[in-house]
Amino acid sequence: MTDELGRVRQMWHLLEPLHAVLYYAPQAFEEAAALGHRTDERWPSYFAWRAAPLGEAGAAQVGAAFYSFSPAMVRRYVPDAWRVASPAEVIAARLRAVDRTYRDVLGDAVASKELAEAAGLARRAAEAADCAGRPLAAANSALPWADEPHLVLWQAATRLREHRGDGHLAALLTAGLDPVESLVSFAGIGAAPVETFASRGWSEAEWTAAHERLVARGLSAADGTATADGRALRAEVERRTDRMAAAPWAALGPDDTARLSELLGAYWVAMLGTGLLPAQNTLGIGKV
Repeated sequence: MTDELGRVRQMWHLLEPLHAVLYYAPQAFEEAAALGHRTDERWPSYFAWRAAPLGEAGAAQVGAAFYSFSPAMVRRYVPDAWRVASPAEVIAARLRAVDRTYRDVLGDAVASKELAEAAGLARRAAEAADCAGRPLAAANSALPWADEPHLVLWQAATRLREHRGDGHLAALLTAGLDPVESLVSFAGIGAAPVETFASRGWSEAEWTAAHERLVARGLSAADGTATADGRALRAEVERRTDRMAAAPWAALGPDDTARLSELLGAYWVAMLGTGLLPAQNTLGIGKV
């Protein structure tokens, strides 16, 4: 990997916890409950929080944008989410959730000049992201910026992670990996235990069928581990993803990107230090 693409991947690793804390924070579950969502599991609010910028999208639209979830699982939560609260109400509530979470986790740092500087740099990168062919990035980019820097930082992290994620789906499609194959092949390289990927709702029969398809292509061994060709294909998927995620950082420039990386370190540590984010994740953070 080139130094440039290494930096692109590093920025993803730094920004992802700043975005993803929304899906685990107790403050977010409280806001979801106030809307009327069930909070005995995280999925009703997850689908609402993440899909709301798409508007009242149906299960097929959300499933296509999220890609790796079983269609049956998506149908359990969408479009029911919009019968509980409108997308506009959800978007307002998720900003309240982020505001409360960041204030509780970061304390006085939310008003610091360092956080304001980080928010400004991240916003510049996010605004440089081309959203053509990237539905989740485009939907989030159509939302107005908040006034307060800590909310701008979260919004920028969200735009950038969805921009990368949309590009990642294009890389998976180019590699010929359908939604469940993308998970089976990722588990095969050790990105996370198979049990972690069960959260995406695929049945044992669907998982087994996908594994058999990968075996037939020479990408997976009988025991589920990736072959050399399977590892090479997944490595190429990650390289393509990095290349398609590079433009915002090229626009920001190496010096400002390095400065943002330096500033984000403390916030990254703080989010991880909450213990809210799972050690194992389906994105392969820390493994790829």
